[in-house]
Parts: sequence; structure tokens; C-alpha cells
Amino acid sequence: MAHAQRPLAVITGASSGIGRELARIAAVRGYDLVIAADEPNIEDVAAALRDLGVSVVAVEADLATFEGVDKLHEAVVAKGRPVELLMANAGRGRGHAFLDQDVSAWRRVVDTNVTGTVYLVQKIGRDMRVRNAGRILITGSIAGFMPGAFQAVYNATKAFLNSFSFALRNELKDTAITVTCLMPGPTDTQFFARADMLDTKVGQADNDDPADVAQAGFDAMMKGEGDVVSGWKNKLQTAAANLMPSDLLAELHRKMAAPGSDRQ
Repeated sequence: MAHAQRPLAVITGASSGIGRELARIAAVRGYDLVIAADEPNIEDVAAALRDLGVSVVAVEADLATFEGVDKLHEAVVAKGRPVELLMANAGRGRGHAFLDQDVSAWRRVVDTNVTGTVYLVQKIGRDMRVRNAGRILITGSIAGFMPGAFQAVYNATKAFLNSFSFALRNELKDTAITVTCLMPGPTDTQFFARADMLDTKVGQADNDDPADVAQAGFDAMMKGEGDVVSGWKNKLQTAAANLMPSDLLAELHRKMAAPGSDRQ
């Protein structure tokens, strides 16, 4: 019964990386959690988070589908408590040339990053609107500022999320609901292995610590800020991207993301 008075946070993509760190930070701050991922180890993550003294519900669901998002939302509703924090972090990538990719591979990137995220934000956002309270963190990326040669669909989905976050924030500016976009750069997670990009410069680079990225995003969300680019190198890269022509940005991205670029 003591847990019933804690605020509730929902985190997707929480089985590893930035999402797992966001869940840990929320738990340390005293939030009960509903965490979701499409991997069985989400239960192991939940068990570890419970050691921090909070209630954790783990949902294994495919968030690239309406059915998976509905399953998560049903688990949230079953808690019988309002969502104070929604951290929509689930995402997928896919490397290699677009024309060589299976349709199922690039569609899963779109369905996870865009369709599933937007559907979840709308469902929980509507609940927040009824109460006129809540904070939303959407994980975009600095990749959304540049054409992603050999990562074309992923970068395009992140451009969508960056734009969507700012648009939704404006729509809600006269409410007590805040929307924050976390825009990390390359981060030391399982992302590059899952995206089949371990033979690339960016996949082999000394990338950012997911704990630092998550902390930057969480802090920005709690302050009600519109966006945060984590890390000074990423801030410089984002600023430069606003000045460079698209052809040059695509060529620079190619040098980092082309298969075999780690050996060049």
C-alpha cells in the first residue's frame, strides 16, 4: 500500500542502454515504474530496479505494433494511477544501403520509431490532458539533423521525432503538460550491433555513456525544457549541421556509416 502514493513513470526501450538508465534514474527519484521492451530480459531489468525500493511492472511487447502499444497502455491503466512521466525511448536502427534492405527491416524501423511512438504518446498524452498534468520525454537524435547515407531510414525517423516533439510542445504550451526532445549522438549501447553496423566507424567509435545521456534528458524533462543535445561534441555537430549543405552532410555521414568504414 505504501507504493500507492508514489508518482508513476512509464519508460519504453528500457531493457538496455538509455532507456534502462532513464528507468534507473526515475526509480532513484522515487517513481514507481511501468517499463517496456520487446525482449524477455525486461523482467530481469525490472527485478534489478525493484532492489531500489520501488514498484516495477515489466511489459514485454512489440512496440512497433498497435497491439503492443495497447498491451503497454492496458498495463498502465491497470495500475489505476496517473502517469506523471512518459519517456518514449524505444527505437531501432538499420545500417547498409537502403536499396539492399529487406522491406520488413526498414518498415520495422519506421513502425517502432515513428508509428509506435506517436501512438503511445497520443494515448498517454490524452490521459495527461484530462488531468492537465504530466511530462513527456521523446528520444529523438542529432541524426535527425543530417541525411543519413547508409542509415537513411533511421535518420529520417529521427527527423520526424525531432519535429513532432517541437510541434506537440507548441500545441500544449497553454497547458501544464511539457514535452522535451532528447537528442543524443552516437551512444555506447547495443544499437549498432542490432543495426548491423559494427563494421562502421561510428559503430566502433568511443561513443557517449548512456548514463550521461539519460541524465541530461531526465534533467531537461524535469525542468520543462524543449530539447537537449547531450554532450558538447554533439552540440557542435548540431550547430554545424544547421550551416552545411545537405550534400556535404550526407557525404560526411557516409564516411562514418558506410559498411567497412571502420577499416578505412
